[in-house]
Amino acid sequence: MHPRTPLRWLAVTAAAGLAAATLATTPAHADDTGAPGGAAAPGDIVKTEPSAFHPLPGQPTNTRAWKIHYRSTTAKGEPNTVSGTVIVPQDGRPGPRPLITYAVGTVGVGDQCAPSAGFPRGTALEANLIQQLTLRGWAVVVTDYEGLGTPGDHTYTVGRSAGHAVLDAARAAIRLPEAGLAGVSADSPVGIMGYSQGGQATSWAAELHGSYAPELKVKGTATGGVPGDLRKVAAFNDGSYGAGLIFMAAIGQNAAFPELDLESYLNPLGTSLIGALRTSCVADGSVLGAFKKISDVTTKNPLEQPDWRQRLRESQVGTRAPDAPVYLYHALADELIPYGVGKQVREDWCAQGARVEWHTIPLGEHVSGVITQSPLAAQWLADRFAGRPAPGNC
Repeated sequence: MHPRTPLRWLAVTAAAGLAAATLATTPAHADDTGAPGGAAAPGDIVKTEPSAFHPLPGQPTNTRAWKIHYRSTTAKGEPNTVSGTVIVPQDGRPGPRPLITYAVGTVGVGDQCAPSAGFPRGTALEANLIQQLTLRGWAVVVTDYEGLGTPGDHTYTVGRSAGHAVLDAARAAIRLPEAGLAGVSADSPVGIMGYSQGGQATSWAAELHGSYAPELKVKGTATGGVPGDLRKVAAFNDGSYGAGLIFMAAIGQNAAFPELDLESYLNPLGTSLIGALRTSCVADGSVLGAFKKISDVTTKNPLEQPDWRQRLRESQVGTRAPDAPVYLYHALADELIPYGVGKQVREDWCAQGARVEWHTIPLGEHVSGVITQSPLAAQWLADRFAGRPAPGNC
């Protein structure tokens, strides 16, 4: 399906969260804390500074915000430092205040694309959706993910790394003294929310919660447009207008697993493309890679190699059941992440006994899916915070 207008092209690429892999270069740094010895445990705050939250340039929101750097864990289990933003309404509400740990869809792999860079300027792509949450009186913490806004390449589409970053962001928000003064505490009910790339990240966070961050009082996860199987998403987009996101995802996979050495697979066109993508945001990056096939930029298809296939399998969603209820949704006409991929996540979770409320979006595509479902997903989380039983339709 080709975009019908340039505006739609930008909209589709801006909110997309693909998956796959093919090429890459510089690995992510395991730990760069900015402090001697680093922080002690996942979720510990390394440093903080005042920030601001504006959905549009200069738009007031009656919130306070802080940019944070916090300890997390790589996909290989090594300590790292991730940045993010904590946003708290200034409404005088006593605690414990609900906390949403929010994972954004694809923004690109250049550091300037990080949500924490866009919030003060009013240019972050999902800020209007996040404002719906702060208007409910909820605190929100938004991870930048590993390597996005911090040294090293962004580990884009690496599920375990993203899940760690989402959970540790919640821990960091709870440990931030300034947020504590506004009612964010260890007793705060926690909701996990994200779509597309954020859908992969939040799905992984839901699956890892019980083993990685069981002290968090997670009441539920609202996740959609989930790229649950990176290999199928890669095959679906190879040579299409979404192909640029495949190549950006490749940078992320190699950042987490530099032993894949995909630089050895690149032809001159591939070397040039990857070099440009590493400093691009999603709109530019999508245009650069549009309609290219993996075979156009490589000397040999890395997706056919056992090491790459294994690493992509390791990021698959659905291999373990979330321990809290899930609101899961996917657009029937999603042109970037096939509907069948999202439906398979539902089937896998249901087979393992998870409590899942599944919604098919009958009209619309990838971007419209998050826009239309965001208010419904937020209300679902509000019901969980209120202690109402979670419906399921497995």
